[in-house]
Amino acid sequence: MQIVRRANERGHYKNAWLNSKHTFSFGEYYDPKHMGVSVLRVINDDTITPGAGFPTHPHQNMEIISYVLEGELAHKDSMGNGSVIRPGDVQIMSAGIGVTHSEFNPSKTNGSNFLQIWLLPNKTGTKPGYAQQFYAPAEKQGKLKLLVSPDGRGDSISAHTDGLMYGSLLGKGETVTFKPDANRIVYVHVAKGNLEINAVQLSGGDGITLSDVNAVNLIGLDHAEILLFDLPK
Repeated sequence: MQIVRRANERGHYKNAWLNSKHTFSFGEYYDPKHMGVSVLRVINDDTITPGAGFPTHPHQNMEIISYVLEGELAHKDSMGNGSVIRPGDVQIMSAGIGVTHSEFNPSKTNGSNFLQIWLLPNKTGTKPGYAQQFYAPAEKQGKLKLLVSPDGRGDSISAHTDGLMYGSLLGKGETVTFKPDANRIVYVHVAKGNLEINAVQLSGGDGITLSDVNAVNLIGLDHAEILLFDLPK
């Protein structure tokens, strides 16, 4: 089964400094048909104007991933972490029993575009945690690179979730195949560019859910950047 979620079907929120597109229900956007896929609860495509951002706010019992597409994002939290993430970085904050943090665009001239991703944890009430790691483009070019996993396998970042997150960059004509286990669901989010997935053409902002398939075949149509989530049924 294949279910396509087109970019122009997403929820949309905009104010003076934030332009946010919601793949799944979030904040003021609510659609009972789009509450997430398995443990994947949020994919927000956020663009922040120069010098602006999210002031300090709380989270609890959620695995929160930030994946920068353009520009920079400055992070500070109640655990004492302070960092700037850029394209190629993967940042994970395990909110656990509770944490507060802020996210700002530190540039005074350039916008910041990043994906905010929430995964439900496989255990609640844990100690909050933070991790950040850089993955060079060569690690993802023409292949699927495991970025997030429950156990940190293959140089990935470990998180309290049963979902796995892969990243890939595909040039024109480049192909990669993912073979999920029978008891898993695959969700692919297209961050940039154009590609074909199991004979369906997708563009930036589009997503597709695939279940009960033997293989997920990805073919680059031009420079494409994708995130692939391997999720429990």
